[in-house]
Amino acid sequence: MIETKSVRLALAWLVPAVGATMFITFQCFTYMNEYIRSGGKMPAITFDSTMLWSAVIFYGAWVIPALLALAGRRATDWAMLASGGLLFTLCTLGGVFDGLRDGGHLVALELLAVTLPGAVATILSWRHIRST
Repeated sequence: MIETKSVRLALAWLVPAVGATMFITFQCFTYMNEYIRSGGKMPAITFDSTMLWSAVIFYGAWVIPALLALAGRRATDWAMLASGGLLFTLCTLGGVFDGLRDGGHLVALELLAVTLPGAVATILSWRHIRST
């Protein structure tokens, strides 16, 4: 049976995953809105298959820390902290950079939807590792 602590930790890592999904969705809609408002004068962003697969793999990797939390071993706890911390850091940096370029509302969304829950999940992971 999976321990309650592990389930709570997995849920803590799924919250920033949902936030990252919300952020990328709002970013796409913001770009489309600006593109339409400009009358199509902005250059359209085109993705080749490699770029699309990269985005899918990057945002899909948010599931890895949650799955590692459910494993409940010392090595997987460290892997959870490392992979989750890396995703949290990369999403925060990329989101703030994109938000500064595309609009301040995206920076606020990034900080509220990814950075804050990611920091909480990182702190909870660290406390979990220290307590075992």
